[in-house]
Amino acid sequence: MIFSLDVRRARNGDCLLIHFGSKRKPGLIMIDGGPANVFKPHLEPRLDQIRQARKLTSQDALPVDLLLMSHVDDDHIRGILDLTREEIDRANAHEPLKLNVLDFWHNSFDDMIASSPAKLTEMFRTHFGEAAVGGGPIPHDAIEKVREESDEPREIVDSGLRVLASIAQGFRLRQDATRLGYPLNSDFDGKLIAARKKAKKVTVAKKVKLTIVGPARTELEALHEKHQEWLKALEAEGKSPPAALAAYLDASVPNLSSLVVLAEQGKKRMLLTGDARGDKILEGLELVGLLKPGKKLNVDILKVPHHGSAHNLDSDFFRRVVAKHYVFSGDGEHGNPERESLEMLFRARGKSRFVVHLTYPLDEIDAKRKADWEAQRTREKTRKATKPGTNVRPAWSATKHGLVAFFRDTPLANGQKVRIVDGGNAHVIDLLDPIGF
Repeated sequence: MIFSLDVRRARNGDCLLIHFGSKRKPGLIMIDGGPANVFKPHLEPRLDQIRQARKLTSQDALPVDLLLMSHVDDDHIRGILDLTREEIDRANAHEPLKLNVLDFWHNSFDDMIASSPAKLTEMFRTHFGEAAVGGGPIPHDAIEKVREESDEPREIVDSGLRVLASIAQGFRLRQDATRLGYPLNSDFDGKLIAARKKAKKVTVAKKVKLTIVGPARTELEALHEKHQEWLKALEAEGKSPPAALAAYLDASVPNLSSLVVLAEQGKKRMLLTGDARGDKILEGLELVGLLKPGKKLNVDILKVPHHGSAHNLDSDFFRRVVAKHYVFSGDGEHGNPERESLEMLFRARGKSRFVVHLTYPLDEIDAKRKADWEAQRTREKTRKATKPGTNVRPAWSATKHGLVAFFRDTPLANGQKVRIVDGGNAHVIDLLDPIGF
Protein backbone atom coordinates (compact mmCIF):
# COMPACT_ATOMS: atom_id res chain seq x y z
CA MET A 1 0.00 0.00 0.00
CA ILE A 2 1.04 3.60 -0.69
CA PHE A 3 0.59 6.67 1.49
CA SER A 4 3.12 9.38 0.71
CA LEU A 5 3.39 13.17 0.88
CA ASP A 6 5.06 14.73 -2.15
CA VAL A 7 6.44 18.18 -1.22
CA ARG A 8 7.11 20.64 -4.01
CA ARG A 9 9.06 23.87 -3.83
CA ALA A 10 6.50 26.68 -3.77
CA ARG A 11 8.46 29.84 -2.96
CA ASN A 12 6.58 31.47 -0.06
CA GLY A 13 3.55 29.17 -0.45
CA ASP A 14 2.33 25.57 -0.31
CA CYS A 15 2.20 22.93 -3.05
CA LEU A 16 1.61 19.34 -1.94
CA LEU A 17 0.56 16.00 -3.42
CA ILE A 18 -0.66 12.91 -1.59
CA HIS A 19 -0.11 9.53 -3.25
CA PHE A 20 -2.25 6.72 -1.87
CA GLY A 21 -3.80 3.36 -2.68
CA SER A 22 -1.61 0.73 -4.29
CA LYS A 23 0.80 0.56 -7.21
CA ARG A 24 -1.87 -1.26 -9.21
CA LYS A 25 -4.57 1.27 -8.27
CA PRO A 26 -2.81 4.52 -7.30
CA GLY A 27 -4.70 7.56 -6.09
CA LEU A 28 -3.76 11.23 -6.05
CA ILE A 29 -4.77 14.27 -3.99
CA MET A 30 -3.49 17.73 -4.93
CA ILE A 31 -3.29 20.47 -2.27
CA ASP A 32 -2.63 24.08 -3.32
CA GLY A 33 -0.35 25.28 -6.09
CA GLY A 34 1.83 28.01 -4.62
CA PRO A 35 2.15 31.61 -5.94
CA ALA A 36 3.26 32.73 -9.40
CA ASN A 37 6.25 30.92 -10.93
CA VAL A 38 5.51 27.64 -9.18
CA PHE A 39 3.17 25.81 -11.54
CA LYS A 40 5.51 25.74 -14.56
CA PRO A 41 8.86 24.99 -12.86
CA HIS A 42 7.67 22.75 -10.00
CA LEU A 43 4.09 21.45 -10.19
CA GLU A 44 3.57 20.76 -13.89
CA PRO A 45 6.83 18.77 -14.32
CA ARG A 46 5.88 16.60 -11.35
CA LEU A 47 2.42 15.95 -12.78
CA ASP A 48 4.10 14.94 -16.04
CA GLN A 49 6.33 12.50 -14.11
CA ILE A 50 3.25 10.99 -12.49
CA ARG A 51 1.62 10.63 -15.90
CA GLN A 52 4.73 8.89 -17.19
CA ALA A 53 4.88 6.57 -14.18
CA ARG A 54 1.27 5.59 -14.83
CA LYS A 55 2.05 5.09 -18.53
CA LEU A 56 -0.59 7.53 -19.72
CA THR A 57 -0.60 8.71 -23.31
CA SER A 58 -1.04 12.31 -24.45
CA GLN A 59 -4.72 11.50 -24.95
CA ASP A 60 -5.20 10.28 -21.37
CA ALA A 61 -6.18 12.54 -18.50
CA LEU A 62 -4.45 11.98 -15.16
CA PRO A 63 -7.14 11.16 -12.57
CA VAL A 64 -7.00 13.48 -9.55
CA ASP A 65 -9.23 12.02 -6.86
CA LEU A 66 -9.36 15.32 -5.00
CA LEU A 67 -8.12 18.85 -5.65
CA LEU A 68 -8.10 20.64 -2.29
CA MET A 69 -7.74 24.41 -2.17
CA SER A 70 -6.79 25.22 1.42
CA HIS A 71 -7.79 28.89 1.16
CA VAL A 72 -7.80 32.03 -0.96
CA ASP A 73 -4.35 33.53 -0.64
CA ASP A 74 -2.10 34.18 -3.61
CA ASP A 75 0.71 32.00 -2.25
CA HIS A 76 -1.63 29.00 -2.29
CA ILE A 77 -4.09 29.65 -5.12
CA ARG A 78 -2.13 31.19 -8.01
CA GLY A 79 -0.50 27.96 -9.19
CA ILE A 80 -3.88 26.23 -9.37
CA LEU A 81 -5.26 29.17 -11.37
CA ASP A 82 -2.32 28.81 -13.78
CA LEU A 83 -3.21 25.13 -14.10
CA THR A 84 -6.94 25.69 -14.71
CA ARG A 85 -6.25 28.46 -17.23
CA GLU A 86 -4.12 26.08 -19.31
CA GLU A 87 -6.80 23.39 -19.04
CA ILE A 88 -9.46 25.85 -20.23
CA ASP A 89 -7.23 26.81 -23.18
CA ARG A 90 -7.04 23.10 -24.07
CA ALA A 91 -10.79 22.72 -23.76
CA ASN A 92 -11.38 25.76 -25.98
CA ALA A 93 -8.98 24.30 -28.55
CA HIS A 94 -10.79 20.91 -28.34
CA GLU A 95 -7.60 19.27 -27.09
CA PRO A 96 -7.44 16.51 -24.45
CA LEU A 97 -7.28 17.74 -20.86
CA LYS A 98 -4.28 16.74 -18.77
CA LEU A 99 -6.29 16.20 -15.59
CA ASN A 100 -9.56 14.55 -14.67
CA VAL A 101 -10.48 16.14 -11.34
CA LEU A 102 -13.04 13.94 -9.63
CA ASP A 103 -13.72 16.24 -6.67
CA PHE A 104 -12.84 19.83 -5.81
CA TRP A 105 -12.86 21.26 -2.28
CA HIS A 106 -12.91 25.03 -2.04
CA ASN A 107 -14.48 27.52 0.38
CA SER A 108 -14.90 30.84 -1.40
CA PHE A 109 -14.87 33.96 0.77
CA ASP A 110 -18.46 34.91 -0.08
CA ASP A 111 -19.58 31.47 1.11
CA MET A 112 -17.65 31.92 4.35
CA ILE A 113 -19.29 35.25 5.12
CA ALA A 114 -22.63 34.06 3.66
CA SER A 115 -22.91 37.40 1.93
CA SER A 116 -21.60 39.43 -0.98
CA PRO A 117 -18.08 40.80 -0.42
CA ALA A 118 -18.70 43.57 -2.97
CA LYS A 119 -18.39 46.45 -0.49
CA LEU A 120 -15.28 44.92 1.03
CA THR A 121 -13.69 44.45 -2.40
CA GLU A 122 -14.63 48.03 -3.31
CA MET A 123 -12.84 49.34 -0.23
CA PHE A 124 -9.80 47.22 -1.01
CA ARG A 125 -9.71 48.40 -4.64
CA THR A 126 -10.14 52.04 -3.65
CA HIS A 127 -7.24 51.93 -1.21
CA PHE A 128 -4.80 49.55 -2.89
CA GLY A 129 -5.60 50.01 -6.58
CA GLU A 130 -6.83 47.70 -9.31
CA ALA A 131 -3.54 45.81 -9.65
CA ALA A 132 -3.72 44.60 -6.05
CA VAL A 133 -7.18 43.06 -6.52
CA GLY A 134 -6.75 39.45 -7.54
CA GLY A 135 -3.40 38.80 -5.89
CA GLY A 136 -1.22 41.48 -7.44
CA PRO A 137 1.43 43.45 -5.50
CA ILE A 138 0.08 45.32 -2.48
CA PRO A 139 1.88 48.68 -2.03
CA HIS A 140 3.75 48.83 1.27
CA ASP A 141 2.80 52.45 1.97
CA ALA A 142 -0.87 51.55 1.59
CA ILE A 143 -0.44 48.57 3.95
CA GLU A 144 1.20 50.90 6.47
CA LYS A 145 -1.87 53.14 6.52
CA VAL A 146 -4.08 50.17 7.42
CA ARG A 147 -1.61 49.08 10.13
CA GLU A 148 -1.74 52.59 11.60
CA GLU A 149 -5.53 52.38 11.84
CA SER A 150 -5.54 48.90 13.36
CA ASP A 151 -5.03 47.71 16.92
CA GLU A 152 -4.16 44.21 15.68
CA PRO A 153 -0.57 42.90 15.42
CA ARG A 154 1.20 43.48 12.12
CA GLU A 155 1.07 39.76 11.23
CA ILE A 156 -2.73 39.65 11.48
CA VAL A 157 -3.17 42.78 9.38
CA ASP A 158 -0.77 41.53 6.69
CA SER A 159 -2.23 38.00 6.59
CA GLY A 160 -5.78 39.33 6.48
CA LEU A 161 -5.00 41.76 3.68
CA ARG A 162 -3.50 38.96 1.59
CA VAL A 163 -6.74 36.99 2.00
CA LEU A 164 -8.86 39.99 0.99
CA ALA A 165 -6.58 40.60 -1.99
CA SER A 166 -7.33 37.09 -3.24
CA ILE A 167 -11.15 37.26 -3.11
CA ALA A 168 -11.27 37.82 -6.86
CA GLN A 169 -8.92 34.88 -7.40
CA GLY A 170 -11.35 32.69 -5.48
CA PHE A 171 -14.18 33.80 -7.78
CA ARG A 172 -12.09 33.03 -10.82
CA LEU A 173 -11.10 29.61 -9.53
CA ARG A 174 -14.72 28.69 -8.91
CA GLN A 175 -15.61 29.84 -12.43
CA ASP A 176 -12.73 27.84 -13.89
CA ALA A 177 -13.78 24.75 -11.94
CA THR A 178 -17.35 25.07 -13.24
CA ARG A 179 -16.10 25.48 -16.81
CA LEU A 180 -13.95 22.34 -16.45
CA GLY A 181 -16.68 20.32 -14.77
CA TYR A 182 -14.99 19.90 -11.40
CA PRO A 183 -17.61 18.82 -8.83
CA LEU A 184 -17.57 21.46 -6.07
CA ASN A 185 -17.66 20.20 -2.47
CA SER A 186 -19.70 17.20 -3.55
CA ASP A 187 -19.14 15.40 -0.24
CA PHE A 188 -20.81 18.38 1.48
CA ASP A 189 -23.79 18.77 -0.87
CA GLY A 190 -21.98 21.62 -2.60
CA LYS A 191 -22.02 23.70 0.57
CA LEU A 192 -19.38 25.20 2.83
CA ILE A 193 -16.79 22.81 4.29
CA ALA A 194 -16.55 23.17 8.07
CA ALA A 195 -15.69 21.20 11.19
CA ARG A 196 -18.58 19.94 13.29
CA LYS A 197 -19.04 17.66 16.27
CA LYS A 198 -19.57 14.00 15.37
CA ALA A 199 -19.05 14.71 11.66
CA LYS A 200 -18.38 11.62 9.57
CA LYS A 201 -15.04 11.10 7.90
CA VAL A 202 -14.98 11.54 4.14
CA THR A 203 -13.49 8.61 2.23
CA VAL A 204 -11.61 9.36 -0.99
CA ALA A 205 -11.48 6.56 -3.57
CA LYS A 206 -12.37 4.05 -0.84
CA LYS A 207 -8.86 4.40 0.61
CA VAL A 208 -8.05 7.70 2.34
CA LYS A 209 -10.22 9.00 5.17
CA LEU A 210 -10.35 12.76 5.66
CA THR A 211 -11.57 14.53 8.79
CA ILE A 212 -12.34 18.25 8.60
CA VAL A 213 -10.64 19.89 11.59
CA GLY A 214 -11.16 23.54 10.62
CA PRO A 215 -12.65 26.01 10.20
CA ALA A 216 -15.31 25.45 12.87
CA ARG A 217 -18.90 26.00 11.78
CA THR A 218 -19.66 28.21 14.80
CA GLU A 219 -16.73 30.49 14.01
CA LEU A 220 -17.85 30.87 10.40
CA GLU A 221 -21.27 31.91 11.64
CA ALA A 222 -19.58 34.50 13.87
CA LEU A 223 -17.62 35.80 10.88
CA HIS A 224 -20.88 36.23 8.96
CA GLU A 225 -22.39 38.23 11.83
CA LYS A 226 -19.27 40.37 12.05
CA HIS A 227 -19.47 41.11 8.32
CA GLN A 228 -23.06 42.31 8.68
CA GLU A 229 -22.11 44.51 11.63
CA TRP A 230 -19.19 45.94 9.65
CA LEU A 231 -21.51 46.86 6.76
CA LYS A 232 -23.90 48.66 9.12
CA ALA A 233 -21.08 50.53 10.84
CA LEU A 234 -19.56 51.47 7.48
CA GLU A 235 -22.83 53.01 6.34
CA ALA A 236 -23.33 54.84 9.63
CA GLU A 237 -19.79 56.11 10.21
CA GLY A 238 -18.46 56.67 6.68
CA LYS A 239 -14.90 55.57 7.49
CA SER A 240 -12.01 56.04 5.08
CA PRO A 241 -10.88 52.88 3.20
CA PRO A 242 -7.82 52.28 5.46
CA ALA A 243 -9.93 52.69 8.60
CA ALA A 244 -12.71 50.52 7.17
CA LEU A 245 -10.29 47.75 6.26
CA ALA A 246 -8.59 47.97 9.65
CA ALA A 247 -11.98 47.64 11.34
CA TYR A 248 -12.64 44.46 9.37
CA LEU A 249 -9.38 42.71 10.11
CA ASP A 250 -8.81 40.52 13.13
CA ALA A 251 -7.45 37.03 13.68
CA SER A 252 -10.63 35.40 12.35
CA VAL A 253 -10.10 36.50 8.74
CA PRO A 254 -6.81 34.68 7.97
CA ASN A 255 -7.47 31.80 10.38
CA LEU A 256 -10.98 30.88 9.23
CA SER A 257 -9.91 30.97 5.60
CA SER A 258 -7.87 27.75 5.89
CA LEU A 259 -9.18 24.23 5.56
CA VAL A 260 -7.48 21.96 8.10
CA VAL A 261 -7.67 18.26 7.32
CA LEU A 262 -6.45 15.05 8.93
CA ALA A 263 -5.74 12.43 6.24
CA GLU A 264 -5.55 8.76 7.23
CA GLN A 265 -4.80 5.52 5.46
CA GLY A 266 -4.64 2.49 7.69
CA LYS A 267 -2.79 3.57 10.82
CA LYS A 268 -0.81 6.36 9.11
CA ARG A 269 -1.86 9.99 9.51
CA MET A 270 -1.03 13.40 8.04
CA LEU A 271 -2.26 16.69 9.51
CA LEU A 272 -2.54 19.35 6.80
CA THR A 273 -3.01 22.81 8.29
CA GLY A 274 -2.95 25.51 5.59
CA ASP A 275 -2.39 28.88 7.28
CA ALA A 276 -4.55 28.20 10.34
CA ARG A 277 -3.52 29.27 13.83
CA GLY A 278 -2.11 26.61 16.14
CA ASP A 279 -4.53 27.18 19.01
CA LYS A 280 -7.50 27.01 16.64
CA ILE A 281 -6.18 23.74 15.20
CA LEU A 282 -6.06 22.29 18.72
CA GLU A 283 -9.63 23.48 19.33
CA GLY A 284 -10.73 21.88 16.07
CA LEU A 285 -9.05 18.59 16.92
CA GLU A 286 -10.88 18.56 20.25
CA LEU A 287 -14.17 19.54 18.59
CA VAL A 288 -14.15 16.57 16.22
CA GLY A 289 -12.98 14.14 18.89
CA LEU A 290 -9.43 13.52 17.68
CA LEU A 291 -7.77 15.14 20.69
CA LYS A 292 -8.76 15.02 24.34
CA PRO A 293 -8.25 18.16 26.45
CA GLY A 294 -4.69 18.32 27.74
CA LYS A 295 -3.66 15.21 25.79
CA LYS A 296 -1.46 14.62 22.73
CA LEU A 297 -2.18 13.65 19.14
CA ASN A 298 0.42 11.55 17.33
CA VAL A 299 0.66 11.92 13.57
CA ASP A 300 3.22 10.77 11.06
CA ILE A 301 3.40 14.07 9.15
CA LEU A 302 2.57 17.60 10.24
CA LYS A 303 2.48 20.32 7.62
CA VAL A 304 3.48 23.14 9.95
CA PRO A 305 0.88 25.94 9.91
CA HIS A 306 1.44 29.16 7.98
CA HIS A 307 4.92 28.32 6.72
CA GLY A 308 6.31 28.23 10.25
CA SER A 309 5.19 31.72 11.29
CA ALA A 310 5.79 32.09 15.02
CA HIS A 311 2.70 34.29 15.26
CA ASN A 312 0.54 31.24 14.44
CA LEU A 313 2.32 28.87 16.81
CA ASP A 314 3.30 28.33 20.43
CA SER A 315 5.13 25.65 22.38
CA ASP A 316 1.86 24.07 23.50
CA PHE A 317 0.97 23.29 19.88
CA PHE A 318 4.23 21.39 19.33
CA ARG A 319 3.86 19.59 22.66
CA ARG A 320 0.34 18.40 21.85
CA VAL A 321 0.67 17.61 18.13
CA VAL A 322 3.57 15.19 17.95
CA ALA A 323 4.88 14.16 14.53
CA LYS A 324 7.60 12.05 12.99
CA HIS A 325 7.96 14.50 10.09
CA TYR A 326 7.55 18.30 10.18
CA VAL A 327 7.17 20.06 6.81
CA PHE A 328 8.01 23.78 6.73
CA SER A 329 7.01 25.34 3.39
CA GLY A 330 8.62 28.72 2.78
CA ASP A 331 11.60 30.44 1.20
CA GLY A 332 12.13 33.18 3.79
CA GLU A 333 9.72 35.74 2.33
CA HIS A 334 7.61 37.39 5.04
CA GLY A 335 10.23 35.98 7.44
CA ASN A 336 8.99 32.38 7.21
CA PRO A 337 9.89 29.85 8.43
CA GLU A 338 10.84 31.74 11.56
CA ARG A 339 13.68 30.68 13.82
CA GLU A 340 11.42 31.08 16.87
CA SER A 341 9.12 28.35 15.53
CA LEU A 342 11.99 25.91 15.12
CA GLU A 343 13.21 26.77 18.61
CA MET A 344 9.74 25.97 19.97
CA LEU A 345 9.69 22.66 18.10
CA PHE A 346 13.09 21.52 19.38
CA ARG A 347 12.28 22.57 22.94
CA ALA A 348 8.98 20.71 22.85
CA ARG A 349 10.44 17.49 21.39
CA GLY A 350 13.74 17.39 23.25
CA LYS A 351 15.78 14.39 22.11
CA SER A 352 12.88 12.57 20.43
CA ARG A 353 13.38 11.26 16.91
CA PHE A 354 11.89 13.39 14.12
CA VAL A 355 12.71 14.85 10.72
CA VAL A 356 12.41 18.51 9.71
CA HIS A 357 11.71 19.09 6.01
CA LEU A 358 12.49 22.53 4.55
CA THR A 359 11.57 23.49 1.01
CA TYR A 360 14.69 25.66 0.42
CA PRO A 361 18.34 25.64 1.59
CA LEU A 362 19.02 27.37 4.89
CA ASP A 363 21.23 30.09 3.41
CA GLU A 364 18.61 30.99 0.80
CA ILE A 365 15.90 31.18 3.46
CA ASP A 366 18.11 33.36 5.66
CA ALA A 367 18.85 35.76 2.81
CA LYS A 368 15.13 36.51 2.34
CA ARG A 369 14.45 36.50 6.06
CA LYS A 370 17.19 39.08 6.54
CA ALA A 371 15.77 41.28 3.78
CA ASP A 372 12.28 41.07 5.32
CA TRP A 373 13.66 41.74 8.81
CA GLU A 374 15.53 44.86 7.69
CA ALA A 375 12.55 46.16 5.70
CA GLN A 376 10.28 45.73 8.72
CA ARG A 377 12.85 47.42 10.98
CA THR A 378 12.98 50.43 8.63
CA ARG A 379 9.18 50.73 8.73
CA GLU A 380 9.16 50.42 12.52
CA LYS A 381 11.73 53.22 12.82
CA THR A 382 9.64 55.42 10.53
CA ARG A 383 6.49 54.68 12.52
CA LYS A 384 8.27 55.45 15.80
CA ALA A 385 8.81 59.02 14.61
CA THR A 386 5.05 59.64 14.82
CA LYS A 387 4.17 56.92 17.35
CA PRO A 388 6.89 56.95 20.05
CA GLY A 389 5.54 53.78 21.66
CA THR A 390 6.39 51.68 18.60
CA ASN A 391 8.82 48.84 19.28
CA VAL A 392 11.75 48.74 16.88
CA ARG A 393 13.43 45.38 16.44
CA PRO A 394 17.23 45.19 16.75
CA ALA A 395 19.45 45.02 13.68
CA TRP A 396 19.58 41.61 12.03
CA SER A 397 22.10 39.24 13.58
CA ALA A 398 22.95 36.08 11.67
CA THR A 399 23.98 34.46 14.96
CA LYS A 400 20.82 35.39 16.89
CA HIS A 401 18.24 35.34 14.11
CA GLY A 402 19.51 33.10 11.31
CA LEU A 403 18.52 29.49 10.63
CA VAL A 404 22.03 28.58 9.52
CA ALA A 405 23.35 29.55 12.94
CA PHE A 406 20.46 27.82 14.72
CA PHE A 407 21.17 24.45 13.15
CA ARG A 408 24.93 24.98 13.50
CA ASP A 409 24.56 25.65 17.22
CA THR A 410 21.79 23.12 17.94
CA PRO A 411 23.23 19.60 18.04
CA LEU A 412 20.77 17.11 16.57
CA ALA A 413 19.94 14.20 18.86
CA ASN A 414 20.10 10.62 17.63
CA GLY A 415 17.36 10.13 15.04
CA GLN A 416 16.84 13.83 14.38
CA LYS A 417 17.41 14.93 10.78
CA VAL A 418 16.99 17.94 8.52
CA ARG A 419 16.09 17.33 4.88
CA ILE A 420 16.04 20.01 2.18
CA VAL A 421 13.75 19.78 -0.84
CA ASP A 422 15.81 19.59 -4.04
CA GLY A 423 14.21 21.73 -6.72
CA GLY A 424 15.27 19.32 -9.45
CA ASN A 425 14.14 16.06 -7.83
CA ALA A 426 11.09 14.65 -6.11
CA HIS A 427 10.91 15.04 -2.33
CA VAL A 428 8.60 12.30 -1.13
CA ILE A 429 7.88 11.23 2.45
CA ASP A 430 6.80 7.58 2.21
CA LEU A 431 4.78 6.32 5.15
CA LEU A 432 4.07 2.91 3.63
CA ASP A 433 5.53 1.40 0.46
CA PRO A 434 7.71 3.83 -1.56
CA ILE A 435 6.10 5.21 -4.70
CA GLY A 436 9.42 4.74 -6.50
CA PHE A 437 9.57 7.85 -8.69
